[in-house]
Amino acid sequence: EIQEIFVLFVTVYVGSGLIANDRRSNALQIYLSKPLTRAEYVAGKLTILLVLLLLVTLVPALALLVMEMMFSASLTFLRTNLFLIPAITLYALVEVLLAAFTMLALSSLTTSARYTAVLYAGLLFFTSAVFNILRGATGSSMLAWLSLPANLEQIGDVIFRLPPRFESPWLLSVFVVAVVIGLSALVLERRVRGVEVVT
Repeated sequence: EIQEIFVLFVTVYVGSGLIANDRRSNALQIYLSKPLTRAEYVAGKLTILLVLLLLVTLVPALALLVMEMMFSASLTFLRTNLFLIPAITLYALVEVLLAAFTMLALSSLTTSARYTAVLYAGLLFFTSAVFNILRGATGSSMLAWLSLPANLEQIGDVIFRLPPRFESPWLLSVFVVAVVIGLSALVLERRVRGVEVVT
């Protein structure tokens, strides 16, 4: 949960202009008129964001695990909690894939990095606000799937073998995250296009 703010900052700072700046300067057409496919272009932009996001999610979490082993001076903690390594890795991948795909899709919709950053932050805060308003009105957390951060928290609880904090089914949260990533990929497929070069 502490990492969420760092994920937000890195995603907004690094990701908001990745495609928007190329669209603003018409560089997208130049890139895609060379022997560079759309998939390679998107994969390159995605890699930049994924690597930087993994540096603030996966690396510190694994470093914390290593430090715990060093301070305890034994492998007992690791043996009793061996599931933590795949759990940390899986959760970090889910978190960064959702953030990266969503940001790149929003970045492909506009030519302004600032507008992209506002859209991304607005999407996170708006979905959370809607869920919290509905939870306050109904007294139930069954609608947690409406909030992207709540979906991540629900999935994280299941991955780390904790009781889910919301009444919403965790499989619904997995479905929502998969749909958002899928829709983002579809937006990228539609919006990242080159121009035909006639010779």
